[in-house]
Amino acid sequence: MKTLISVLIIAVFATFSEANPILNQPQALESFKLSETQHQNGASCSYTVTIKTSCSSSRYTRDQISLAFGDAYGNQVYAPRIDDPSSGAFERCSTDTYEVHGPCTHQICYLYLYRSGSDGWKPEKVTVYGYYTKAVTFYYNTFIPSGTWYGFNLCHGSSSSVSKATV
Repeated sequence: MKTLISVLIIAVFATFSEANPILNQPQALESFKLSETQHQNGASCSYTVTIKTSCSSSRYTRDQISLAFGDAYGNQVYAPRIDDPSSGAFERCSTDTYEVHGPCTHQICYLYLYRSGSDGWKPEKVTVYGYYTKAVTFYYNTFIPSGTWYGFNLCHGSSSSVSKATV
């Protein structure tokens, strides 16, 4: 019995340690575009989003920052232009908190950031808290490339769960 438990523990550990390494690193999703109505329609749930900027980021950024997250069922929340350079948002070693409204989701399994500008920005992690979902944290710790959606899709299945509606 002890051997069986050891084998099961090893099998579970091996399964998690052999997970697709792509899931552990943010990826570009260049075809990801959102419509403005995605944010305006069905705004019935509130989310708290905390973004910790890395201590190895630029001192500050004036870049435009947007984010989008959602679940595996096509429910998507879009927050355009969460940046505000005059407020000191996204300064090195800082944590910024936002309240975002959008459609209610099941468990959040993808999150993408969009950065436009020349200053550069390196988020350490982004955590989303929702009333109906467990808090989820996405670890970036890399500079976000300018002009592309960049992040994680940990939804089971394919990237088809991410909306590709055009602006």
